[in-house]
Amino acid sequence: MLIAGFPAGAWGTNCYLVAPAAGEECVIIDPGHQAAQGVEETLRKHRLKPVAVVLTHGHLDHVASVVPVCGAHDVPAWIHPADRYMMSDPEKALGRSIGMPLMGELTVGEPDDVKELTDGAALSLAGLDFSVSHAPGHTKGSVTFRMPESADVPSVFFSGDLLFAGSIGRTDLPGGDMDEMLESLARVCLPLDDSTVVLSGHGPQTTIGRERATNPYLREVAAGLGSTQPAPRRGM
Repeated sequence: MLIAGFPAGAWGTNCYLVAPAAGEECVIIDPGHQAAQGVEETLRKHRLKPVAVVLTHGHLDHVASVVPVCGAHDVPAWIHPADRYMMSDPEKALGRSIGMPLMGELTVGEPDDVKELTDGAALSLAGLDFSVSHAPGHTKGSVTFRMPESADVPSVFFSGDLLFAGSIGRTDLPGGDMDEMLESLARVCLPLDDSTVVLSGHGPQTTIGRERATNPYLREVAAGLGSTQPAPRRGM
């Protein structure tokens, strides 16, 4: 399996291209702010053909390049319906203006083909299988994607802005909810095997085992204590 990722734009959002191998079809995850050029360079480098864009949530730093990427390759974008409005109205999603200079660099709106994700869905794209889990807390429509373990690679978990190395996503923007975040961490993350590789929306990769042992939020959830602290200000 091939997973090629790079941090894009002003927020350093991780964009991932996933394929069975070089020279084959691929899925693009979270092409955010200023990600289009990096996507094209990665496609050329690995001789990949995209078949879909899938989105962990609708914040601008994860979806800003959806329209140009989908348009260039005539592929659909998958997003949870609770976050779909954010593609066309990013300022509403943030509860504030993002500023004219930044807006001038964006193509706001939906691509021609939008498909909606549901909790528990099984996506088969580019010869790959993704299990979808609805994981609200950062946004109402946040989801994660998990790929099963195979003979040569452990299970891979694309956590979006639910879980980071040593941290979790912020909950202080519209649609954020700390109680929902903690419930999602308990329901979605804790049952995963320790060997599961976590590829998050920001920052370095980690594993569920490492986060179970060291992440203060996951440790408190595992202990059934919850947390009274505000979420770290990670992501948009």
